[in-house]
Amino acid sequence: PAFLLVSPPRLRIRQAEVLGPSPLLLSALERRLYEAGLTPADKPSTGVVLASAGSSDPEAIAVIAEIAREWRHTGWCAVRPAFASASLPRTEDAVRQLRALGCARVAVAPYVLAPGFLPDRIARGAAGADVLADVLGPAPEVARVLLERYDAARVPVALAVGA
Repeated sequence: PAFLLVSPPRLRIRQAEVLGPSPLLLSALERRLYEAGLTPADKPSTGVVLASAGSSDPEAIAVIAEIAREWRHTGWCAVRPAFASASLPRTEDAVRQLRALGCARVAVAPYVLAPGFLPDRIARGAAGADVLADVLGPAPEVARVLLERYDAARVPVALAVGA
């Protein structure tokens, strides 16, 4: 019997940029808040907890804090970052801070992609909030960011092979 030896194709691996921050992800967060019962008219009286998984990396923590600062300028009463692990404040602490500021309503927006252990911890910390949004999940804005990152990572390879 004859055997055909086929060498595997060259595997090229490229790493795309991280998904966030992106204005599209902020749009997805607002989509989730509206799906949970808020309306655009609620923004001026509602404080929002931007609840992420957390990190031990100070740069990652700073990025979440900056996203919260920027998001505040879109009309919310106040926005506070919170973390499910590795960092402070926790979700429940941020909820209390917003109540102390006098926000009429407090909402928690999980800045995570999928359900799991850390989003469950965020949900437990949101017990004192009026609204808990769902995780980002299959929001169309998430898909758009994913495709943008894919295209950006793919372009240099395509140029190198003459595509």
